[in-house]
Amino acid sequence: MAITTRLNRLTFDDADEIRAVFSELIGTKVDESFLLIPPFYTAGGNEIRVGRRVFVNQNCTFYDLGGLDIADDVMIGPNVSLITTGHPVEPAQRRTAIIGKPIVIEKNVWIAAGATIIGGVTVGENSVVAAGAVVTRDVPANTLVGGNPARVIRSIGDD
Repeated sequence: MAITTRLNRLTFDDADEIRAVFSELIGTKVDESFLLIPPFYTAGGNEIRVGRRVFVNQNCTFYDLGGLDIADDVMIGPNVSLITTGHPVEPAQRRTAIIGKPIVIEKNVWIAAGATIIGGVTVGENSVVAAGAVVTRDVPANTLVGGNPARVIRSIGDD
């Protein structure tokens, strides 16, 4: 049985087993503070790196073939898509190549429900990606971004 199939048969109450199966999927042990609520979808899993105290809500897709780094204290809402690969724009080349670019999610980021982040993007420390945002460019640290394409809405901090 495929690893993601095993993972998606588990429930929120199976946290220890979820961590064990997810660790098997990515090829390295995740911290005991890691929490994921299935279902979860990925292209492979072995290009995902996850820090401590990371929370991944249900129905997320991590298309990780370009590399996906998630730092400590990151919260990822339901229905979030992290897509590291795409195809050339030119019609004659679309079916001949896959282009992979990494996604980096820095420390203490919150990615809200339904957001999509495209390969080649870094989301800066302490930032928030608003619900439904489509992030195609780097997000500066300590900012709130939203919209399609996402743009900076305002700075955030511990005022």
